[in-house]
Amino acid sequence: MTAALSEVSVRDLLRMKVGRPVDLSAIDPRSTPGLPGLPVTGPDRKSWARAELRRLGDDLAEQQEMLHAQAVAGAAAGRRVLLVLQAMDCGGKGGAVKRVAGAMNPLGLRIQAFGPPTAEELSHHFLWRIRRALPDAGQVGVFDRSHYEDVLVVRVESLVPEQEWRPRYDEINAFEAELVDDGFVVIKVFLHISYEEQRERLLARLTDPTKHWKYHPGDVDARAKWPDYQAAYAEALSRCATEAAPWYVLPADRKWYRDWALAHLLREHFAELDLSYPPARFDLRAEQARLLAGDGHLVNER
Repeated sequence: MTAALSEVSVRDLLRMKVGRPVDLSAIDPRSTPGLPGLPVTGPDRKSWARAELRRLGDDLAEQQEMLHAQAVAGAAAGRRVLLVLQAMDCGGKGGAVKRVAGAMNPLGLRIQAFGPPTAEELSHHFLWRIRRALPDAGQVGVFDRSHYEDVLVVRVESLVPEQEWRPRYDEINAFEAELVDDGFVVIKVFLHISYEEQRERLLARLTDPTKHWKYHPGDVDARAKWPDYQAAYAEALSRCATEAAPWYVLPADRKWYRDWALAHLLREHFAELDLSYPPARFDLRAEQARLLAGDGHLVNER
């Protein structure tokens, strides 16, 4: 890592203050917090960030492997990482999962996208389906949308009365504190895009045949309620930013910055775990001798 990168903490720059109101209008979705000063602009800047992402991806893959290895060896004490991604429609959750989480070994990942709840899910507490999707010890879990939909969509679309969804902030905080106590590292990221950028991404889905499958007419209906959704997000970020499970607001209009910053954010959390490969739980010399002796026996028989 270069000196310029090592001096910056993306985690500190993007973290919301606990107990303070969040003003999303004060955060520029096209800004690039933490990006080191570069002597290049334009396409070269993007190329640099993408090259950095590949380097960071290799590091994330190694960290994930060490986390998994410690769990297999019984040395991880139930530790696991849960990345929660929230965003407006077209906010880039899928792209972030593909480019950042995609650098890790699929065997150590558990990725769950949460759509509208099924009839069975609606018959249970709103956290029921979330608990069922949590990663196992040694895994990295990624939520594409999450339990926060139950204070966002539910609120804006008036799916349940306010007296039902408003107490959920406290329930969510208690739930996340429980996870942290059980060994989870909870990383909650709001991918913050602008109203203008969402329009461009929706238009791209309409004009590019390879993206038609991504388009839903309901996206335009939700877009008409942009101020309501921004207010709902602001309150969720304010009410549920805790010391145990803080919220990070990541400016996401620039996809190449989004991926670079998210990879950095994950790397900083992994670094705090101070992971390493577990030591052998057997006599290395004895096992080497057994292996070589067995090979010698077979060679002599031939």
